[in-house]
Amino acid sequence: MNPMLADAIGLVGSALMVVAYAYSNMAKSVDFLLFNLLNLVGSLLLIASLLVHFNLASMLLEIVWSIIALLGLAKVWMTRAKA
Repeated sequence: MNPMLADAIGLVGSALMVVAYAYSNMAKSVDFLLFNLLNLVGSLLLIASLLVHFNLASMLLEIVWSIIALLGLAKVWMTRAKA
């Protein structure tokens, strides 16, 4: 992947995660499907960027972030399936 494209992808991923964080702190009621999707997509985009600009600490953080977002999505889907 082109390093400039990797940077752009990483910036979009970072922006999505900042939007998710701001949303969770400013919304009167949090839609956890939206919150976790933003975090998952953001972390996956950052992982893609880190494949070009590798940093172990950042890669591990994004992998854990993705796992947490996936667990959050599973919880949302299980809750909605029961309703």
